[in-house]
Amino acid sequence: MFSALDRVIAAKGDRLATLRDLFHTAAPAARPAQTHPVSLPWLNAAQEAAVNDVLRARDVSVVHGPPGTGKTTTLVEAVCEVLRREPQVLVCAQSNTAVDWISEQLAGRGVAVLRIGNPTRVTEKMLASTYERRFEAHPDYPALWAVRRSLRQLRSLPRKSRQATHHQKLARLREKADELELRIRHALFDGARVVACTLAGSAHQLLAGHHFHTLFIDEAAQALEAACWIALQKADRVVLAGDHCQLPPTVKCPEAMRGGLGHTLMEQIAETKPECVRLLTVQYRMNETLMRFPSEWFYGGRLVAAPEVRHRSLLDDMDEPLVWVDTSENLDNATDGDSFRETFVGRSFGRVNKAEARLTLDTLAAYVERIGRARLVSERADIGIISPYRAQVQYLRSIIRRYDALRPLLPAITVNTVDAFQGQERDIVLVSLVRANDTGQIGFLNDLRRMNVAMTRARTKLIIIGCAATLTRHRFYKALYGRCKKATAAPPAGDGTGTPGSH
Repeated sequence: MFSALDRVIAAKGDRLATLRDLFHTAAPAARPAQTHPVSLPWLNAAQEAAVNDVLRARDVSVVHGPPGTGKTTTLVEAVCEVLRREPQVLVCAQSNTAVDWISEQLAGRGVAVLRIGNPTRVTEKMLASTYERRFEAHPDYPALWAVRRSLRQLRSLPRKSRQATHHQKLARLREKADELELRIRHALFDGARVVACTLAGSAHQLLAGHHFHTLFIDEAAQALEAACWIALQKADRVVLAGDHCQLPPTVKCPEAMRGGLGHTLMEQIAETKPECVRLLTVQYRMNETLMRFPSEWFYGGRLVAAPEVRHRSLLDDMDEPLVWVDTSENLDNATDGDSFRETFVGRSFGRVNKAEARLTLDTLAAYVERIGRARLVSERADIGIISPYRAQVQYLRSIIRRYDALRPLLPAITVNTVDAFQGQERDIVLVSLVRANDTGQIGFLNDLRRMNVAMTRARTKLIIIGCAATLTRHRFYKALYGRCKKATAAPPAGDGTGTPGSH
């Protein structure tokens, strides 16, 4: 990344300098190319428009995909359409997981993908597409292996046994091995339509000298700008896909965060070049009630629920999809010796609220009884329990097996942090917010992108458990709590319905 930044800073009079100046000044992007729009009737109107934006863009195009709007589907179509016009593209992402996911989707469409990177970090499905596996499967590989074996044998000969022509034989064999290796490498790259790797992996020596007209960066909102420039050196234009209203890159150094490392290239372009951004507006995950608040707060109220999910529910219309269980009144009431106040565990694990954790599981158990365990099992409904704090997650995991009502559903229940849930979805989601104090301190819950992720995991039911007195001092949580006023109250702690093991 340092090397890439040095090159970008020093660039003059070339494409890299043009992109640098474009992204970091108010200069407008080049006018879109005049192309005949493609019709893709299997996509919705916003997705089709995003693909056409990609085809017309000369410098940059941003596909802004809020949760459940089919960002990956759109990106795959864009790659396929670009490949109708270009021989090869580079597809990158910050993590190996993200690279493998988009690569799997492309391979499923019959696109020849060459995966560059450490095979030990590649998923099982993509192993066959790695450079190493393809290299070994090439018809010329046995000949190369035989030459290398001869080289090893010659090198292992004792000095006394070596003939006068020993060095000449070594040189000829090395030359033959290099020729075969180069031939295989060229064949593999010539046969690939998509070269896929992480952003850091684009600096791999295998890609030295390779240049692509179009670079696609998936999950760009989680990619460090410095990492993006590694791959940008190899391209004429870039397509960024992601959602900068969800979790940003992980930056552990406060000084680096203050210096702007957490501000991504996608955010920068969205702020300075809004004409290059296409928002995907139709979401296929949440029912309309769950979608409305995040849509209004984060996406200008522009999201709409697809007809097939608009009224999605596990129960009848009497079930309120969005509920806030308030612990304010019980703040100093102890259950099993614990009050509903937060406790600081340590810098690595954050905070825990044990009484709130038990109330979270009580609330879930009561909802399970209401729906019916047998129905949830037969319909394979899945459940997510989310907390921003690792200590709370660990405590929830440690006590959930005590709940008889939840035991049959344990294979369908995931308990994890907000960060671990990004990109996932569940039928029922419970969010334990933990923070409960007299001063209104909410820590990194101030980063509303984290709450956006937590709220948008649910398909049919979202239950928020938290101290409204603490949280509603922040205008976001005040607005959210106001939206949840119709919520049914959870059973009071200790009333006999929520005791672990009693369900």
